[in-house]
Amino acid sequence: MPKFAANLSMMYNEVAFADRFSAAAKDGFDAVEYLFPYDYPAAQLQHLLADNGLRQVLFNAPPGNWQDGERGIASLPGREDEFKRSFDQALEYARVLGNTRLHVMAGLLATEEDRPRHRAIYLKNLAYAALLAAREGINVLIEPINTRDMPGYFLNFQDDAQEICAEIGVENLQVQFDIYHCQIMEGDIATRLRHDLKRPHAGIGHMQIAGVPDRQEPDSGELNYSYLFNLIDTLGYQGWVGCEYRPKAGTSAGLNWLRAWLPS
Repeated sequence: MPKFAANLSMMYNEVAFADRFSAAAKDGFDAVEYLFPYDYPAAQLQHLLADNGLRQVLFNAPPGNWQDGERGIASLPGREDEFKRSFDQALEYARVLGNTRLHVMAGLLATEEDRPRHRAIYLKNLAYAALLAAREGINVLIEPINTRDMPGYFLNFQDDAQEICAEIGVENLQVQFDIYHCQIMEGDIATRLRHDLKRPHAGIGHMQIAGVPDRQEPDSGELNYSYLFNLIDTLGYQGWVGCEYRPKAGTSAGLNWLRAWLPS
């Protein structure tokens, strides 16, 4: 059975953030992820995890000025020193929370003419981050994101992400495979999973799910997630599957899809 993690940035918005941990645990989740932890002391988050018997499996490194529209800085020219400082902060939180996966957001690309320069900076920053993270037993993840939800994002396709990981060539740099984003950009999810889970170098270090096209529960929309979950098991994926979707109504009320996969 796939291992599901509740995404507390999108789920359980009916309650305050600190209360989402207990809500997720009551619904049967063993793990959580979210976008950013930095508005809360790491020790507070660690207590919330421990009090509810939860495991922290993913969060993002600081993305720059999120409120002003920035979506990561790892590929942005002139921001290299800021990236290093921000990744140090992410590592500090990861140590306290016992988190072993950090998603590093690339940032927005102004024009295609800028792509080669952005890519060179991206590779340099990722190699730096992966080296530091390896000393802590942490994996760095990069995620292709669709151009509808995040216009201008630097990284959009699975092959591009896999090629970047292969070019850097370290075991702890992997791809975060979001099925929702991939379906919008590429489709052919099952074939892609079969191919990428067998890659010798990077492969897939984390997955995320949501219904397509509305980013709601995975039992809504055009994808057959029951088929995909069985395929993921068959292919031997051992990582976590993050539930990064916006519930249509109440979070708990929309979890019938999950209950079918929980141990009876």
